[in-house]
Amino acid sequence: MGSSSTRIFFAEALGTAILIIGGVGTAVFDAGRAGVLGVALAFGLSLLAAAYLIGPISGCHINPAITAAMVVVRKTDVKLLPAYLGGQILGGLFGALLIWSIGQGHPGFTAVGNDGQKTVVSVSETGFASNGYGLHSPDHYNLGAVILAEIVATAVFALVVLATTARGFAVPMGGLVAGVGLVLVHLVTIPVSNTSVNPARSLATAVFQHGWALSQLWVFIVFPLVGGTLAGLGWNALRQMQAAGAAAAASAPEFAAATSEAD
Repeated sequence: MGSSSTRIFFAEALGTAILIIGGVGTAVFDAGRAGVLGVALAFGLSLLAAAYLIGPISGCHINPAITAAMVVVRKTDVKLLPAYLGGQILGGLFGALLIWSIGQGHPGFTAVGNDGQKTVVSVSETGFASNGYGLHSPDHYNLGAVILAEIVATAVFALVVLATTARGFAVPMGGLVAGVGLVLVHLVTIPVSNTSVNPARSLATAVFQHGWALSQLWVFIVFPLVGGTLAGLGWNALRQMQAAGAAAAASAPEFAAATSEAD
């Protein structure tokens, strides 16, 4: 692994761990008092902190779906995928391990939970803040609804992130805008799927729930990646339309002058 790949790997691992510790940690330990808004803010603030910490090193993807979008728009070299994905997976698991280890200090703590039942520490019915559908959706949304929510929410979030990379965007504002975008999609989709939009986040919690969450994990790997890919394709199409519009505008004066001369 080259020096650039190594830096990216460790930066993404650190950033993803921060996201899990801040976001999932709030959902596991304090969801009853924080509520949906508090958990959503915790994820957004965690991303905000990570962005300013590791953004200059790796761009702070800390999410395979964002990396997929960046590859599609050619802002990330496909050769760097192992560094990005490896760091995200390892960092997510490490963050979840820290949360699980802290939880062992609470009498009766369990990451497993029960079908439709609340755990001792987390008020979430999903077990260690895992993502799920059906009985394991916070409000019992079915598989179709969860799939649609994850695709749309991930695509919207990825488009927001891609917008922060556009030429002319104020770089120092990138972390803030991305963080607010993550808060928004959590507010909408926590009741539906407990909000994934990030396969690394879903994997990290499912491993420690180690039951139904693992059997449903495929949904939260496949469809956030679909959403991220669609966002990348949509961004490419938007940029092409913008380029075509700019070219047409640039040629308009010449066309007008030529018409005037012909008259």
